[in-house]
Amino acid sequence: MIPEEDRPAGWLRGYGGIEADIRQMREFADRLQNEVARNYAPHLSYIADDMKAPVPNPADAFIELVQFLQAHHETQQAAVHMVWDLGPATGHLADAAGRIAAQYAHTDAFSAARVADVEQALGRAVAVGARPVPMLPDPTTGEDGPVVLP
Repeated sequence: MIPEEDRPAGWLRGYGGIEADIRQMREFADRLQNEVARNYAPHLSYIADDMKAPVPNPADAFIELVQFLQAHHETQQAAVHMVWDLGPATGHLADAAGRIAAQYAHTDAFSAARVADVEQALGRAVAVGARPVPMLPDPTTGEDGPVVLP
């Protein structure tokens, strides 16, 4: 009898099992980590330089422009966080795939792998050497202080 936690979702039960080649997971994990390290992480400094480009401080009387620049700054900062978090998140996925591959390297993975093991590997915190997220300058605050709306 298969434990409930290892059964597929109710709407998927009639479709059979989902097969994965556990032996190739190690290769996937290594390639994924190498791809991020070689082709993604080196470009982060260029992205930061482009996003740190100064924007002139808007005139206080142009309320719509001030509000637009505030919204633009918040959106830009959120985008920087997403770009910077992609590397560690991908590393986390590669680490989880590597753990599962190592755990089931010498077993019949199609019958031995359990959903709980995969969830546990994905839920485990990983210490990844993440780069600090750059703080972007707010165009509505400058040397003279924040823009004062009328």
